[in-house]
Parts: sequence; structure tokens; C-alpha cells
Amino acid sequence: MLDFVFFNPLPRHRFVDFLAARGVTAIETQDDETFGVAIPDDTADELLDEIEAYYEEMMALDQQIFEADAQDSGHHAAGVVLNLASGESVYARVDPLLLGKVMEVLTPLELGELVNAIVDAIEHPDAQPLCHRPDGSD
Repeated sequence: MLDFVFFNPLPRHRFVDFLAARGVTAIETQDDETFGVAIPDDTADELLDEIEAYYEEMMALDQQIFEADAQDSGHHAAGVVLNLASGESVYARVDPLLLGKVMEVLTPLELGELVNAIVDAIEHPDAQPLCHRPDGSD
């Protein structure tokens, strides 16, 4: 399954409606801090590109809602979702200014890929130099 994470129910609801309109089966999840959506891994590439573009729009809406809520409450917090090998997702708090700088140059999907690569490296350490790893990237 491909996972998409939101921090507010409104963007998730719009995203699920978007998926339904395109015939994509979505599984909704929720924990104390996030609202998730999972779709099948075998989603066609063209459709997946469209879904990812819409997800970025919804993440921008999510960010706007978050910023408005933070401004109204006087709180400033941000974080990143970490997807663990166990299937559990946890939330890592990050300085909002630092995360804002990162999000100026990375899309939410790119940040997710980076974070997931770091989590994978922590959960499955490989001491070999990158140039000697058998993944074909040398």
C-alpha cells in the first residue's frame, strides 16, 4: 500500500473524494496526531502522478490550516511522520523554522522519501560504503 499522511481531516476528506472520483480504493487510518490514507501499490503510474500532484495541493492546504491554527492558539510546532518497519507511524517534532526551510526546496513526497530512507538505514544498518552496496547504484 502507498501511504499518504495529513494532519487535518479536511484535506484528507478532499483527497479521499478525489481518489473515489477516479475509482481508487482508499483505506483511511487515524491516530492521535495524523489522518492517513492508503492506496494500492499497483496504482497505474499516470494516475499515481495525478494523485501525487493533488496530494501536494492538499498538503499545502493542510499547512495553511496548521499555520492558521498555530497563529490563533499562539503555538508553533511542526513535525515529520516516520513510518517504521513494524507498520507503526510515529511523529518526530521538528523546529517549525527548520521544517519551513526544508519545505521551500522539497515536496512533501520528497521529504517523505528522505525521512523513510533515514528510518530504513536506522532499522536496517549496513556498514558497507555506499560504493560497495549491491543495489546497483555504484
